[in-house]
Amino acid sequence: KNQEELQLSDWFDPRKRPDVITTTSWLAPVVWEGTFSREALEKHYRKQNLTTGLAVFATGRLADQYLEVFLNSANKYFLTGYRVIFYLMVDTLVRLPQIRWGPLRQFKVFIVTEDSWWANADLVRMKSLAEHIIWDIQGEVDFLFSMTVTQIFQSYVGVEVLGESVAQLHAWWYFKNRASFPYERRPKSAACIPFGQGDFYYDGAFVGGTPLEVLNLVEEYLNGIIHDLRLRLNSTYEKHLNKYFFLRKPAKLLSPEYNWDADFYPPPQVQYVKVAQQSKRSH
Repeated sequence: KNQEELQLSDWFDPRKRPDVITTTSWLAPVVWEGTFSREALEKHYRKQNLTTGLAVFATGRLADQYLEVFLNSANKYFLTGYRVIFYLMVDTLVRLPQIRWGPLRQFKVFIVTEDSWWANADLVRMKSLAEHIIWDIQGEVDFLFSMTVTQIFQSYVGVEVLGESVAQLHAWWYFKNRASFPYERRPKSAACIPFGQGDFYYDGAFVGGTPLEVLNLVEEYLNGIIHDLRLRLNSTYEKHLNKYFFLRKPAKLLSPEYNWDADFYPPPQVQYVKVAQQSKRSH
């Protein structure tokens, strides 16, 4: 699908936001409100007949509590005007919320069977996502995003998020000193990032890219977990994700605006919350 290549300078102007990091040391754009031209992006992507997948896991109580709100907000704000397939990964046939889907929206339900790994929900999630990318998803979509069901889209999230591999800056840690990032530090863990190294702290709640890039990330995570389990180490999905993006720098980074924690009042840099992470305190 090679069309005229979209140059970064065609749509991205980092100088518009001198108050924040807009370009990484490896020259990847950090997408903040004001830095991108939606017109230029639309002009490019409109011709391409794109389909994007959005995978969301909703098991048990989480499904009852959050799924409807998440899907309603995504239906309204996520890649409006483009074809989107929502992949709902649920543990039982939950009562699916009644949503008036837009004409370019469709959804597919995958039942995730809990197996002997049940103690680690992320492991079940990622193992299931990998299988579905291989069996179904990679043939159906150009881009794929994986999100957690506790998020709510607050305003338009459009083609500015599309890219080969897309990482979400962690809203809380973005404003902190790198030395304090909660990377895995145990040298024997596959997720280890030694002190003094690392770029950013990425959030596991929102990640995307081409289906093959996402598959690659998930498989590296699964390999890392298996490696660690043999050594009786247990590191989180997010720490493995951070190691992955440390070794394979993402092509695009999303600012904290794309996953702001609703419990905190946004600082001046976050002018425009696009996706809010709902409070976990309510459980």
